Amino acid sequence: MVGASLLAKPLALEAQDVARIARIGYLAPSLAANPSSHEAFRQGLRDFGYVEGRNVVIEYRDGGGRDDRLPTLAAELVALKVDVIVTGAGTAAALAAKRATTIVPIVVVAVGEPVTSGLVTSLARPGGNVTGLSLLFPELVGKCLEQLKQAVPGISRVAVLRQPGAVPDSTYTEVLREADVAAQALGIRLQVVDARGPTEIERAFADMLRTRVDGLAVLSTPMLNHERRRLAHLATKNRLPAVYSFRSYVDAGGLVSYGPNIPDMSRRAATYVDKILKGAKPGDLPVEQPTKFELVINLKTAKALGLTIPPSLLARADQVIE
Repeated sequence: MVGASLLAKPLALEAQDVARIARIGYLAPSLAANPSSHEAFRQGLRDFGYVEGRNVVIEYRDGGGRDDRLPTLAAELVALKVDVIVTGAGTAAALAAKRATTIVPIVVVAVGEPVTSGLVTSLARPGGNVTGLSLLFPELVGKCLEQLKQAVPGISRVAVLRQPGAVPDSTYTEVLREADVAAQALGIRLQVVDARGPTEIERAFADMLRTRVDGLAVLSTPMLNHERRRLAHLATKNRLPAVYSFRSYVDAGGLVSYGPNIPDMSRRAATYVDKILKGAKPGDLPVEQPTKFELVINLKTAKALGLTIPPSLLARADQVIE
């Protein structure tokens, strides 16, 4: 009997260890497009004591920049009975997860207009199974245009590249309204150019050149971020100074970016996951907004475009790539 008792004790402890293992679903629009964000989330988990393979398992699903794959991948995570789903930057992944389940808690990262898109009831009290971090998407576009105008003071006609269907139409309406207000104050005329998928990017640039725009602002989506190297190359090739919302574009050769620090937001997402795993309801956790913004300038690209970036703008940059 003593031997049986001793044997039962470690088995009971082992069962407790298994019970403590959390299972997280990570739905990424494109893992390759945001490697630093993915690692920042993992670091955030480690800060709370979660270590992959020991007390947490992360089930990764990668959309590869294709929004049409996200609903299937979200359903796979729900079928695995994960404890919580985390969605990488972008509204498409968040909406795919929400449509896949009303039960599994969802933590979203860097979504634009979560209330307008129907993800949450309000920022203060989300109310359902979704919470996380939003982008301030409409206001961000105006700030980007300001940075582009300061980088290239003589700019007067700017193309706004968007991907129809990537976010709700109501969000794009609000974004373009804010962009128009900023453009008028800056003395800039805007032209909206669409690219629904990678195959339409070349045609979009042809449209820009035909209408003689002298600048470009990209409304980032997972697909456009996945194609960021091609966008940066085409912008430089066609001598179009371009501004982006995320530094990943500038790291890929874009001219200038201004926007929230996405790795920081991904790290903060781990805070939500920890609270949910400890019993908090996502509907009771307020949606947070960005706290860190960064201005990044690529001087190599500026040189290739024949531009001299004003010293005043360089002095404000968080990072200058030379």
